[in-house]
Amino acid sequence: MYRRCGFRYEKKLRAIGVAQIAGIDEAGRGALAGPVVAAAVILPQKFRHRRLNDSKQLAPEVREEIYHYLIADAELRWAVGIVDSVEIDRINILRATHKAMRAAIAALSIPPDHVLIDGLPVIPFPFPQTAVIDGDCFSLTIAAASVIAKVTRDAMMRDFCGHFPEYCFSQHKGYCTELHLLKLHEFGACPIHRRSFEPVAQPLLALEGLIQPATSPAWRPRRETGLPVPAA
Repeated sequence: MYRRCGFRYEKKLRAIGVAQIAGIDEAGRGALAGPVVAAAVILPQKFRHRRLNDSKQLAPEVREEIYHYLIADAELRWAVGIVDSVEIDRINILRATHKAMRAAIAALSIPPDHVLIDGLPVIPFPFPQTAVIDGDCFSLTIAAASVIAKVTRDAMMRDFCGHFPEYCFSQHKGYCTELHLLKLHEFGACPIHRRSFEPVAQPLLALEGLIQPATSPAWRPRRETGLPVPAA
């Protein structure tokens, strides 16, 4: 059943006196290469945007447009946390995702009173939280975070494509697509690949599984749960 993305969670919190509400989401958790990026956003109380939605439901050019609208709003607070592939391999993707989320929240210029998190609870976490499954489809605050996280990471992957053009990162953004697996099989892993992920270690087997999905459903491209990176 279709549910419009809105402020239902935010209104419940404000009704009990919570003022500063942050939304947090990530991008890149299911990718085979590149960082995981989390974004935290506090929207102005009177914020409105007719096209803001879960970033996965937006065309790339619409995401970019909404991203620039969001970061241009002087009353909106936002920050990102980034954990690279080396750290992902060292501590695992779940811990890396939570680390990126905590870094994004810590970087906000105003500390939130409560945080709406896409997905499952993050433990430990420095602020009171409400975890919302598919939260980027229900909460505009989380949706704003998903747009910023997604656009940020996509820009980073385009930049990586300039360093490693043979992998075509600008096309698949590091996710487990047939093109990416073909490039992995041809060239092997590059410095930004997540070597703890099985398709990176065994690209030919993963490619066979993608071409014949019935034999290996576990590594189909998964749902993303997350700016162009600032020039600095």
